[in-house]
Amino acid sequence: MISIERLTKVYGSGPSATVVLDGLDFRVGTGEIFAVVGPSGAGKSTLAQCVNLLERPTSGSVVVNGENLSQLSERRLRVARRRIGTIFQSDGLYGRRTAAQNVALPLEYLGVTPAESRTRVAELLDRVGLSSRAAHYPHQLSGGQRQRVGIARALALRPSVLLSDEATSGLDPESTASIVRLLKELRDDLDLSILFITHEMDTVLQVADSVARLEHGRITESGRIVDLLRNPDSALGRSLRPARDAAVATPGAGTWFVSYTGTAVPADWVLRLASELDASVSILGASIETVAGATVGHATLGVTPSDPGRILAAALALGLHARPVGSAPAATGVAPELESVA
Repeated sequence: MISIERLTKVYGSGPSATVVLDGLDFRVGTGEIFAVVGPSGAGKSTLAQCVNLLERPTSGSVVVNGENLSQLSERRLRVARRRIGTIFQSDGLYGRRTAAQNVALPLEYLGVTPAESRTRVAELLDRVGLSSRAAHYPHQLSGGQRQRVGIARALALRPSVLLSDEATSGLDPESTASIVRLLKELRDDLDLSILFITHEMDTVLQVADSVARLEHGRITESGRIVDLLRNPDSALGRSLRPARDAAVATPGAGTWFVSYTGTAVPADWVLRLASELDASVSILGASIETVAGATVGHATLGVTPSDPGRILAAALALGLHARPVGSAPAATGVAPELESVA
């Protein structure tokens, strides 16, 4: 478990001081994948450096399994830092070392015997599916394979927390999906707490249990993925699942946007809605899927004849939130680059 408590980072002093992180609070439970998203300049990179204590926070705490790492001496911190494995955006592999030799680096640093190191490296490369690539050099590996070597190296010292700092950035969709599957498997098998820092909203939907939006050094919204997706007023939820089908629909009487908000929306809700309204209901576009075992999504409907009051009531009874296309969601103040089109 890792807990970030009132974490603040300030560069400079006096009138020229720049507050990069401003009192962040969040917790990543054991076995949880927690994503942090935000635009460029939001403070994501600084957050990563403060979490693994490559940068000392100005104030606040980084607590791992009950111990406040940010208050330790340099000697004790070197030991405590082993609890956090880091996967970097750039794989950070040494070009003149094989995959196996790169994974062995942290073990060599600690003075692990060559025999023990070989056993551990073989175990790790097998765990990430690269046993057959142990003797390959980085230039002989694909981007996804290099990142898998980086993951194996991050696990070498058996950390309880894994920090992924833009680890899928620049990878093709297939490699990204492969890394996401691996991280989820590692979370389940090793009971890791994973902090996943990224700007890729689609990847967040695939990998995370919970997410927070970082903007100008502050967390502006956070929550469990399913809860955010089911909240029609959540800007973060809308950015996770953009309502593109609503954007292309022509606003006007009879065109409605509905989203899943209930936990038990019936599979035949379109038929039930049409029956309750005694109206023609057609689907103009939809995105409905299962996330973390829960059904979430939205659809754009054409309803004829259209009675707003009856539509709102009938949708609510089915666990849906409805609004006419062309009407704005609740004001959020969110920056446009991560706001969805709706």
